[in-house]
Amino acid sequence: MDEHAEGREPEQDPQTALLQMLDEAHELPPWLVPLWASRHAGALGASEITVYLHDYEQRILVPLSAEAVGSEVVGTLPIDGTIAGRAYAHSQQFTSPADDGGTVLWTPLLDGTDRVGVLAVCFPELTDDRRLLSRRLAAVTTDLVLTKGCHTDVYFRARRTRAMTLAAEMQWHLLPPLTLSAPRVGLSGILEPAYEVGGDAFDYAVNHETAHVAIFDAMGHGLSASVMASVAVGAYRHARRSAVPVGDMYTLIDAAFKSQFPDDRFVTAQLADLQLPTGELHLVNAGHPAPMLVRGGRVVRTLGGPTTLPIGLDGPHPTVMREFLDPGDRLLFYTDGVVDVRRGAEPLGEARLVDVLEQELQSKLPMPELLRRVNHRLLLWQREPEGRQDDATLLLVEWRGGDLPDY
Repeated sequence: MDEHAEGREPEQDPQTALLQMLDEAHELPPWLVPLWASRHAGALGASEITVYLHDYEQRILVPLSAEAVGSEVVGTLPIDGTIAGRAYAHSQQFTSPADDGGTVLWTPLLDGTDRVGVLAVCFPELTDDRRLLSRRLAAVTTDLVLTKGCHTDVYFRARRTRAMTLAAEMQWHLLPPLTLSAPRVGLSGILEPAYEVGGDAFDYAVNHETAHVAIFDAMGHGLSASVMASVAVGAYRHARRSAVPVGDMYTLIDAAFKSQFPDDRFVTAQLADLQLPTGELHLVNAGHPAPMLVRGGRVVRTLGGPTTLPIGLDGPHPTVMREFLDPGDRLLFYTDGVVDVRRGAEPLGEARLVDVLEQELQSKLPMPELLRRVNHRLLLWQREPEGRQDDATLLLVEWRGGDLPDY
């Protein structure tokens, strides 16, 4: 994997080596991050290091070459059925034998709990200290990939297995991180089709005592739908950052959208505020499928109730639904493209979505992996994943209780 093994510095104190790596990284070009990690492998007691990023569909792990270009030569790894994929799926370290008789330690690359990829580190001999060292090296590598990735295209290119539409490009850059985990709330989202998505989007923010969540589905497909979704999300963020409640948010977003699209174009949406100390949920449903309430590993009901018109259709000031969650409750928000997709004449339907979700809930997997597996099972049901007829978004939100740890 590494042609730069010769000439490495002898192994030194690992913590000192990590600090030296950080000192050298300030002006490191983004495409040299894999080479930078590889050249320091010897000082960390490792023989080889390889950085893997997940592709946009979360099906494979793409190894980065020394220049941070996705490398088919080194070999992509499927997420399902490999040790590397287990590390990614479970967000835990796993090991496998190395070709030279040592051990490969697979460590997830995590931005908080949002999965970026996996770091493979080969050690002649594995110790607990080296497990800890690999976690810290993975954390440093993740931070560099994310921060330096803001001003380069090399990582975006590496993660793509095929061409992406302009509409999808816009939507991916509109999204927040796909996963967030905090002491009182966790959430994870996913969009399909990854390379052609146009009108679906979601957004969130955690501000002190409140978690704000929204999901959008613009009418139509392609670039026009993406533009409408961008305006809706931008107006939502503007209203949210003005600290207005969800009912007033709807009115402000509707007015902003209507000023740009005075015809009959629209965006369906759900806007929710979750009070983190108490679990009290305030929800506005603007023409969207009702979210599902998951309790004890089962979908107990949907949060049906008063709805208002989609954004852009001059709806009246909405009735805000209130719901009190129990600790551990989850809410599944989804767009109609999830259940309306067809296999021949047969729609997937809400009942099948519930069945797949409840089966996967039994696995007790982390939320992002749970959602990834639900999504891939729904795609498999279609038999032809490329034939999805509409954008489809899943967003899972968990209230974990009102207590905060002592900081």
